[in-house]
Amino acid sequence: MAITEKDIKRISVILFIALLAVLVFLILRPVLLAVIGGLILAYIFFPIYKKILQWVKYKSLAAALVSIFVLALILVPIWFLTPMMSQQVFEIFKFSQEFDINSLARSIFPSASEQFLAQVHISFTNALSKITSSILNSLVDFLLNFLVISLQILLVAFVFFFTLKDESKLREFVSGLSPLSRIQEAHLVKQFKDITQSIIYGQIVGGLIQGVFAGLGFLIFGIPNALILTVVAVILSVIPVIGPGFIYIPVGIYLLIIGKPLLAIGFLLFNLIIVSSIDSVLRAHWVSKKTRTSQAVMLVGMLGGFFIFGILGLIIGPLVLAYFITFLRAYKERTLSSLFSEN
Repeated sequence: MAITEKDIKRISVILFIALLAVLVFLILRPVLLAVIGGLILAYIFFPIYKKILQWVKYKSLAAALVSIFVLALILVPIWFLTPMMSQQVFEIFKFSQEFDINSLARSIFPSASEQFLAQVHISFTNALSKITSSILNSLVDFLLNFLVISLQILLVAFVFFFTLKDESKLREFVSGLSPLSRIQEAHLVKQFKDITQSIIYGQIVGGLIQGVFAGLGFLIFGIPNALILTVVAVILSVIPVIGPGFIYIPVGIYLLIIGKPLLAIGFLLFNLIIVSSIDSVLRAHWVSKKTRTSQAVMLVGMLGGFFIFGILGLIIGPLVLAYFITFLRAYKERTLSSLFSEN
């Protein structure tokens, strides 16, 4: 089969587009996570933007008001909480050096040998030292890279603002690129909407709220270093299957060991009744029953995304996996339907 001039032109256009795509990726690579972060934040706060737009009637003003609100929501806690977190990390490190783990291990394992108790002491001290040093290194890196982080935050705000403002144009542009029919496109868009709502609202936002309530429990019951514990509880609440129980149950056991049984019982009841119920209520409200995204997919996606993209990967990872599975299902259903139509 001879290659015509039309084929050569088509191949040349494809190669040119591929070259441009590679160059665009290289240009966007340093700021790709900031762009994705802005898009995710725009999706989360889009309902608030729509509410404000009903009052002010101007898209630019509504987007600006929401952008200022979100920037304050991010920057104010960072500004005030970073010194407190640094202080509490030092306190935890000091506590780890002074804590008598041998007495605790001996009370739990009364018949254990001295060699076993010494090994427990070494393991406990090393683990706690690594955790505190890791947190300290993160805080130091944050302070050293403050200028770069500030530029990234400004880019997130820029993407966030224009995504809200030009949401209808972006939707039309993406729809115009789709090779699918209107019916297929509407079906996939609905599935993607359910998946995104399930992961972002049900898992991420719901986990953040649950973690904050767990932090309130630390404050109400006077648990020392409540801020660090709250940060850990928030992270654990976001991760599926695990949850904040992995932090508040050990804290409750610690209160029992140090001779505060009433405080421990009240603390555990607060978390079991209020914090755990928040999780079920929010997921029942936000997670669509029609989405088939399993907890295993979200867990694997979050862990894999975290190793590749960092904190933002907790959102990107499960979304990518869920979208890929949805595309596979759509292809399978389309293939099966075409086979049945042929028969």
